[in-house]
Amino acid sequence: MAEAEGLVTSEDLARRMSTDPAVVRRTMAGLREAGIVHSEKGHGGGWSLVRPLEKVTLRDVYEALGIVDLYAVGPRTESPGCLVEQAVNRAVDDAFGKAKELLLRQLARTTLAAIAVDVKRSR
Repeated sequence: MAEAEGLVTSEDLARRMSTDPAVVRRTMAGLREAGIVHSEKGHGGGWSLVRPLEKVTLRDVYEALGIVDLYAVGPRTESPGCLVEQAVNRAVDDAFGKAKELLLRQLARTTLAAIAVDVKRSR
């Protein structure tokens, strides 16, 4: 969208990403609510960036799209009364919490402008 002149439709974005326009609209809705993109409805409508790529980080996008669990593994609750299980769960929760903090800090350091440069370099 940063390279587009004017608005970009959900259909065009979906074609470029090999997905369905409805998926694009759901994704873009989160970005719109976060103030990253703007939409115009109707004939001639579409999406445009509100903020420059230098002002949007991967963390902004991650948070705009809804924070999800980063790991498929986690604490167990097979024997909630087990003291060993409780201690292991505390340790696992602590480790995952620290890993998530590190990931979010790194995502906050990476702008979409840096991603765009990497894409252009790869062409």
